[in-house]
Amino acid sequence: MQADYLIVGQGIAGSVLAWTLHQRGHKVILLNNPARPSASRASAGIFNPLTGKKLVKTWKADELFPFAQKFYGDMQDALHGTFQHLTDIYRPYRSIEEQNSYLAQTADPSIGKYVTETPDHQKFAPFIENSFGGLQITQAGWINCEQMLQKIMSFFVEKNQYFENEFDYEKVEIQQDSVIYEDIEIKKILFCEGFEARENPFFGWLPFNPVKGQSLIVYIEGYSIDEIVNQGNFVLPIDKEGKCRIGATYSWHDINWEISEDGKNFLEGKVKTFFKAPYRILEQQAGIRPSSKDRRPFVGLHPVYKQLGIFNGLGTKGITLAPYFAQQFAQFLETGEEIDAEVNIERFFSLYFRS
Repeated sequence: MQADYLIVGQGIAGSVLAWTLHQRGHKVILLNNPARPSASRASAGIFNPLTGKKLVKTWKADELFPFAQKFYGDMQDALHGTFQHLTDIYRPYRSIEEQNSYLAQTADPSIGKYVTETPDHQKFAPFIENSFGGLQITQAGWINCEQMLQKIMSFFVEKNQYFENEFDYEKVEIQQDSVIYEDIEIKKILFCEGFEARENPFFGWLPFNPVKGQSLIVYIEGYSIDEIVNQGNFVLPIDKEGKCRIGATYSWHDINWEISEDGKNFLEGKVKTFFKAPYRILEQQAGIRPSSKDRRPFVGLHPVYKQLGIFNGLGTKGITLAPYFAQQFAQFLETGEEIDAEVNIERFFSLYFRS
């Protein structure tokens, strides 16, 4: 069998890159091991242009957000899915001081264009403690990652270009202008393995800084809010029947896939400070986000073996970062067009040659 690219891993990064390359006319094979836990399938998939206590505009928001929304909209149309949900984010103020601070910041046009001028505070009041009002952020929403990944998998299965197996690094045979893996001859292997790339003998030298996250799936009777509510932690409505996700924790310790009582208690303690409605916990989930030390993705080719590439390190904002940088990576692979220096793995080549 011959193909242009073999993509290892079918999380958000691998799925978005595979779709991007396919749309540009390349033959792509996806190799995935579904027996391994997946952070992408437990991801809330939120895209939010204004984040943090200090209301900071997301890195490259003006480029990333329009691109991502069009990308996922086009993808779901092509795959007959309903996984993109465009909805505002409502941030109830904690105090008059926070209200004044946020409103002052929105006077900056670069921030203000992402804010609704007249939120309907009353509709949130039955469920949310918002006696000081709140800020409503536009051009936001979420992707149902589980559905999106399933649609991508089914698409490549139908084309006989999806295989389930553990990748064996020892079976990689690097040729002069190609690479052979088992009985497949391809131009390049592109690794999209999430934080487990730390064990990849070709790319394990990259400075990953994985972050464990936990969230709760809950049922809230009579919940009628379409928007995501966020006050440090979020309440995201999954459907119209009262099913919601509460998240998320951030931990750089105990990097494992286990849910914990501490994680549940932390989330419940945080959410009760602004959420008034009773809820029932249906499920608890955990995932490990493949973050990097400098909070920027890893995109590019190996410093020595140019037949091997990586698209990884997308971290907590992977759903927004993936489409834009997948296109950039694809253009680089086709024409050599430069990859953004902030994400190009060339910034860490000294670590490889030092090891």
